[in-house]
Amino acid sequence: GQGGGRAMAGRAPLDLLLLHKATDPSNPETDWECIQELCDQISADAEGPAVALRLLEHKIQSPQEAEALRALTVLEMCVNNCGENFHSEMGKFRFLNGLIKVLSPKYLGEWSAESVKSRIIQNLFSWTVWFPQEVKIRDAYQMLKKRGIVRQDPKLLEDRIVPPPPRPAGSIFDAEDEKSQMLARLLKSKNTADLQAANRLIKGLIKEEEEKLAKVTRRVDAVKEAQSHAEALEEMLNRCPVRSGGIVAQSELQELQDLQAKCEQLKPVMFRVAHETLEDEAALGEILQANDHLTRALGLSKQVLGPSRDPAAGAVGTSGGCPREAGPVPAKAQGVSEG
Repeated sequence: GQGGGRAMAGRAPLDLLLLHKATDPSNPETDWECIQELCDQISADAEGPAVALRLLEHKIQSPQEAEALRALTVLEMCVNNCGENFHSEMGKFRFLNGLIKVLSPKYLGEWSAESVKSRIIQNLFSWTVWFPQEVKIRDAYQMLKKRGIVRQDPKLLEDRIVPPPPRPAGSIFDAEDEKSQMLARLLKSKNTADLQAANRLIKGLIKEEEEKLAKVTRRVDAVKEAQSHAEALEEMLNRCPVRSGGIVAQSELQELQDLQAKCEQLKPVMFRVAHETLEDEAALGEILQANDHLTRALGLSKQVLGPSRDPAAGAVGTSGGCPREAGPVPAKAQGVSEG
């Protein structure tokens, strides 16, 4: 493109041709300047680490030993220069699984060069020492030891940066689907249009994964909220004096009605998250359980308080079957307070 990789930074933050150049096995020597420029671009773009790691994974799996070793050199430079965003992305199963495939006899292990395999093992072991917070790196390394793929710890690589602070856990990325196969095809091409298409596809895959993560968060939050509100409503109702012929204080009645209204509002939320979770049976089971809890609590509240009413429809305390304590109610409490 015009003006080289740097001038394009605003439009295409990561110049994929730079990565091809940095890992090109036909270059007689390592192009350190090119790798440094690549590291700068990766650091400058929020999506840089994820895009670069996706490409590096592909290169590390190359049947050409020289290309795989070049890719590992680039990876080591990125670990040193690209900071904690890169480390957290590298600590996800999505990338680690790609390295494990090169080592595992079930995948590429039989064909991979020993030099490539031993260097991957050396990197994985070094990362467990430098980045103890990246739990998945440790898990992946321990799994390789358990399977006998790693027989003893290698020598620690030198000259590494201090570990980054801990980060939230990442998610598992399925690399066996149609899109990943299409990506592998596009990445083999030297055609700029194909590489741009690969870049778009990678960004799409990252966005998809973020959406998947957002759905899981929504579901977990909704289940937690439904269970806790249903429990609170049941507890209050079980203590409600009207069940033994007593009367309820105005403040307690208000609290009960608020809880009842909140549980009613959560019903459609549960329906929405259930609809988003149809393919995950275990998660769907949790949602249905929480929904049953809401239904039970609301059933009990209707027996004690009468049906839930929208507060805007009338004075507080007039909707239920709970007699409340005698005495004048301040004018403000009879209507609905603003907000």
